[in-house]
Amino acid sequence: MTTALTVPGRWTADDIPDQTGRTVVVTGANSGLGFVTARELARHGAHVILTARDAAKGRAALDRLRGELPGSAVELRSLDLADLDSVHAFADALDTPVDVLVNNAGIMMPPRSLTKQGFESQFGTNHLGHFALTGLLLERLRAGRDPRVVTVSSTLHKNGAIHFDDLDGERSYSPRGFYAQSKFANVLFGLELDRRLRASAVPVLSLLAHPGYSATNLQSSGPTGLLKAILKVTNRYVAQDVATGALNQLYAAVSPHAQGGQFIGPDGRNEAKGHPTLVRPAESATDPESARRLWDLSEQLTGVRYDFAIGSAGPRGAVGPTPTASP
Repeated sequence: MTTALTVPGRWTADDIPDQTGRTVVVTGANSGLGFVTARELARHGAHVILTARDAAKGRAALDRLRGELPGSAVELRSLDLADLDSVHAFADALDTPVDVLVNNAGIMMPPRSLTKQGFESQFGTNHLGHFALTGLLLERLRAGRDPRVVTVSSTLHKNGAIHFDDLDGERSYSPRGFYAQSKFANVLFGLELDRRLRASAVPVLSLLAHPGYSATNLQSSGPTGLLKAILKVTNRYVAQDVATGALNQLYAAVSPHAQGGQFIGPDGRNEAKGHPTLVRPAESATDPESARRLWDLSEQLTGVRYDFAIGSAGPRGAVGPTPTASP
């Protein structure tokens, strides 16, 4: 992973270069970090495709964006990352080159539940859904200009590990532990994607970002009980605002100084707050063998197999056997 990073001063959304002519897909763009990311890219001229699982919330976000930025090139498409059928439908319907894919959507610390295909909901949504989406859009990204994949993780990845022997939490589940697993998987995936793109000379960058501790609706929509009450207080008195938190994924998405394999996070103490800088992933998340094992398993579970040979995969990637609910 490259370690050089030039951030001119305290980088803000005002430093975003002109994005005219670029197409950006932002998952989970109806609120929080995703909405801010979509808004700032649209403000700077990008054609932004917002995705949302909830149609009503998606339309409300689209109306809000159009109200704030009259004449902006924004559109809404349905995407539920917890349903691989929805991921395929979204990719099948997208017939334009993609310059940036921001893998932003996620769920955080809910009670144990399963996705439509039978995966633990946080691992299935935060990792497997984005793994499948990225693979299915790889040819679209190859056709883009300075194409990038930005996968949004969390500082909690440092507490994570992949429970290969209990991936779905059937034997032992904790909301926080399995959230950390999903964010750890994001880092393993983003770095392994960078390695494979480089090895195949595919001109697509894979970067990681995290928002520090930012006040979003993740802390209220997933957790329950005492945890939800605690997060409500820390959101109000400890967290930074969502616009500052989104700067890290915005920097990764647009900065000419950002490079594949980099992890962008806040420059403040413990990476909790601040402006974009280069941060280091947990040492365990940089292990190539763990990343390869997760990659192979993810291809098996999603049925989406990446083919990095230029032009060989067709417009929607290669699709393998029907996904199963267990390794």
